[in-house]
Amino acid sequence: MAGGRAAGRTARRRRRRKRDGSIQTESLRHQQKYVRLMKFLHGRGFTSTPLQPALFSDTDRGLQTLRSIQPGGMLVSLPESCLLTTSTVLHSYLGPFLKSWKPRPSSLVALCVFLVCERHRGEASDWFPYIDVLPRSYCCPPYFTDIVMAVLPAGVRTRAEEQREGLQHLYAVHQDFFRSLQPVLSHPPEEVLTYEALRWAWCSINTRSVFMDRPSSSFLSGPDNYALAPFLDLLNHRPDVQVKAGFNRTTGCYEVRSITGVQRYLQAFINYGSHDNQRLLLEYGFVSSCNPHSVIYVEEDLLCELLRGDESLEEKMKFLRENRFLQNLTLSDEGPSWRLLTALRLLSPPPIPRQRWRTLLLGQMVSDEEEQRSVQTAKTLCEHLLRETRRSLQEISHLLQQSERPVREQLQVVGSLRREERCILGKCLEVLKSALEI
Repeated sequence: MAGGRAAGRTARRRRRRKRDGSIQTESLRHQQKYVRLMKFLHGRGFTSTPLQPALFSDTDRGLQTLRSIQPGGMLVSLPESCLLTTSTVLHSYLGPFLKSWKPRPSSLVALCVFLVCERHRGEASDWFPYIDVLPRSYCCPPYFTDIVMAVLPAGVRTRAEEQREGLQHLYAVHQDFFRSLQPVLSHPPEEVLTYEALRWAWCSINTRSVFMDRPSSSFLSGPDNYALAPFLDLLNHRPDVQVKAGFNRTTGCYEVRSITGVQRYLQAFINYGSHDNQRLLLEYGFVSSCNPHSVIYVEEDLLCELLRGDESLEEKMKFLRENRFLQNLTLSDEGPSWRLLTALRLLSPPPIPRQRWRTLLLGQMVSDEEEQRSVQTAKTLCEHLLRETRRSLQEISHLLQQSERPVREQLQVVGSLRREERCILGKCLEVLKSALEI
């Protein structure tokens, strides 16, 4: 499943816990918009579910079990008629425009335009009960202000800028197509299909859609594997949860089963995969506490900055790049990854003879002195990142006192990521110090 969480997506609103630390819940099932959503789904063939929408003090909105779910038990079974896919769009009033447009729009653009147009129609839209429960905004890079972008880790900032620029390009190159939709719009296209509206639709799909492999349409370009799943997309992510999720062609439903079971009245979760918190922030707009997959990525630019006095550095970096050894260089609370330590064995001064470079990448043993030098370089690297993380946390603390709510929520999520980094780097530094004392 590819989807963020409503409050996690927009920086979770933390509610007070009871003094004993237990999680408080508040049912949402009687609120009008959720009553309307369930009526909408039942009209499309959705039957019963052991879950109800609720607010949780630790994750904000989610789904609560009404009875115990046994291992292998069904959490949600959503009929295909309840899913919003490109088939929905192509069979709608937008179908003739999409089918005749050249070059062919992508599946993502088709879904984005449909969401924007349906939201503009308000209660006249058949999909209004679903659109009404979608977040009004998201805590994803396209929404980040420049001051929030500035306190992101360098590698995350680069990818966030690429994401934001990609969406701006998507908007710019589809202006002619947007204008062609005037016959089915009640207002001028430039007032309906704005950048802000497209951003909202893009984030809704990117953070909430489930993966559903479908045959490619002759009218659309690119992969067609997005499906918006009302109600099901209220499930929050937790990295230690095991579920089985996918479209069952026998039953014609998108199903989510719990592998380990869930006790009554607890929150039911889904697992998006083994994603570290940098990826969760970039793709879904939240970070997960106690995430066992979290690491800190070491960027090529940082290595060049720390080792810039080495005359052979450029040649070494070129060699590592050609051998794809500058990707996925990480630090964790257990120390440097094997890939990072191997790269540092080559990069750490004094220079290692050129004829040994390839064997080093293949795992050749090094002398104790050479190993100590690479560990010392890793320690210097870790200390540099820790200082930078602490500076960013101080800046975030300062900005939080000056910012309005939307920016404050973004800063809080980035702050959570930075605090996790501080913890990982602190533990990693202790590991490296111990290694140098041996």
